[in-house]
Amino acid sequence: MNDLRIEQVEGGASLLDWQFVHNAIIPTSPLSFAEVTERAGRNRLCVAYAGDVLVGCSTVRPPGADNPVGTVIARILPEHRGQGFGGQLYAHGLELARGLGAEVIETCVLESNPEGLRFALRNGFVETEQYVLPGDTVPFIDLRLA
Repeated sequence: MNDLRIEQVEGGASLLDWQFVHNAIIPTSPLSFAEVTERAGRNRLCVAYAGDVLVGCSTVRPPGADNPVGTVIARILPEHRGQGFGGQLYAHGLELARGLGAEVIETCVLESNPEGLRFALRNGFVETEQYVLPGDTVPFIDLRLA
């Protein structure tokens, strides 16, 4: 298994790297730099590198004060899948979410990302909902860790 360096997004270049991966994997709902900056203020965003090569990003939405659900989303660029990076990035996000108090873990996958859906199902998630954002045509799939 290849070593992965995971860094929390702290502005500038790391925000741009996170935005690049997000928009490459979720082309139906691209985020502007301003939207990524706003997300970084309320979520834990990380970027993942193999050496100096950007391979993925993650989002951890912390649980709320009266809601024990945390969301962990790991995204690996297609050309870097199948090398164990997704598992490492997901494990990092899961540990972070649980450290923030999450008792229930959810994730979200774009239906047009079959590799991401297979990864979630293989790691114990079960589908809870499908929905299409206004103006989109490809559904998002929400899943919960069983």
